[in-house]
Amino acid sequence: MVESVLVSGASVGGLTAAYWLQRNGYAVTVVERYPGLRPGGQAIDVRGPALEVLDRMGLRAAAQDCKTNIRGSSVVDRDGNVLSEDTESTPTGGPIDNPDIELLRDDLVGLLYDETKLKTEFLFDDSIATLENLGPAVNVTFETAEPRSFDLVIGADGLHSNVRRLVFGPEDRFIKRLGTFAAIFTVPNFLDLDYWQKWHYGDASMAGVYSARRNSEARAMLGFMDPELRIDYRDTEAQFAELERRMADDGWVRPQLLKLMRAAPDFYFDEMSQIVMDHWSIGRVALVGDAAYCASPLSGQGTSLALLGATVLAGELKLARTDHGLGFANYFKRFHAYTQRTQFLASDSIPGGAPISQEQFDLIVNSFTLMNY
Repeated sequence: MVESVLVSGASVGGLTAAYWLQRNGYAVTVVERYPGLRPGGQAIDVRGPALEVLDRMGLRAAAQDCKTNIRGSSVVDRDGNVLSEDTESTPTGGPIDNPDIELLRDDLVGLLYDETKLKTEFLFDDSIATLENLGPAVNVTFETAEPRSFDLVIGADGLHSNVRRLVFGPEDRFIKRLGTFAAIFTVPNFLDLDYWQKWHYGDASMAGVYSARRNSEARAMLGFMDPELRIDYRDTEAQFAELERRMADDGWVRPQLLKLMRAAPDFYFDEMSQIVMDHWSIGRVALVGDAAYCASPLSGQGTSLALLGATVLAGELKLARTDHGLGFANYFKRFHAYTQRTQFLASDSIPGGAPISQEQFDLIVNSFTLMNY
């Protein structure tokens, strides 16, 4: 009998897990709170052993075609005058001359979705309401769909994971706040950037704009540090107000960005945080990606961790055959130390953190070998 798996979350980790699980013979259903694939997100990087995941999925060439191809970046003053230029590295992707693939988050998600959609059931605009994680199956109720039972449930639903909350407990048990907040959203390429980034570091905040999709649009980033601030990640109006309060007088193009922010179709805002757990599974439920070991965007490794973690999870379940407990345990055993090393990479981007050299960064990124599952 074919075993059934419910994956919560249709982003990088969830879609990668769905791909490998259905390849390994499972009947896979993906539930996603958003009405479709969630748009937007920053330029993300696939690095080191995560490139091997794209190779095995046959997606590396397609991902290469979606590269941002950013040529460099400028730092400007509050009036827009250029203070410095860098054609060797960028704040979003690090060194330009390297084998990494920098592409937009939603472009990678689109590639993964195209590879999974024909053999995977998708429940968009829905969410898990309850999980009964006892006995030979997991009984699930949804906000909209009819109740169902699944052999396994995988939580790939991000930093604020609903599955983790329902099965493992409140978020405060696992979250490590890094004291930095960031917003990202799509804007017109109103600065006429040609495969280029511009950044301004004000007295209390950061603002950046970089071209995207062959200069046809741009992504804007706004950020600030405040270890004491607590703001609901679901309260968009409060986030708008906080950004307007902090950014309005800090110069450069912030007034334009604040106006465009409110009209953006894909506004995203959150505190940079990590998730630290000493186990990623209970019974027939396991977590993957940011839900289990979020390293934060400050690490530059969140996407690679999601690709690798989902591949290892599915691979260990395959090796364990019908013993999901063994598969989940070996997934944690094989991957946990690497997630810890990767979370360390965020330490040079937080208040009080120490710098990390490029050599040390590369050493940590490449310190995991993906098994041939």
